[in-house]
Amino acid sequence: MGIIGFIVFGLFVGVVARLIKPGKQNLGLLGTLVLGVIGSLIGGVVATLIGSGDFGELNIIGGIVAIIAAVLLVGVVEAFMGKNKSTV
Repeated sequence: MGIIGFIVFGLFVGVVARLIKPGKQNLGLLGTLVLGVIGSLIGGVVATLIGSGDFGELNIIGGIVAIIAAVLLVGVVEAFMGKNKSTV
């Protein structure tokens, strides 16, 4: 059940990150999920390092960091995809 919860939270983080990031992103559901899960991993690591909870534990600091990380990841992917389109 922990893995399913982590995936669901990752999807939530990815969706929120895409809503926060202005502009239209060319990401599908899978891309949103992957970036959200990566953001959640980063949030969990940061929350653990600052001592606000365990890695797999859902807490507010980890959630905020996860969303910030996912917004940054969406921006990086958006910039990378934009550069690829202009060279084709």
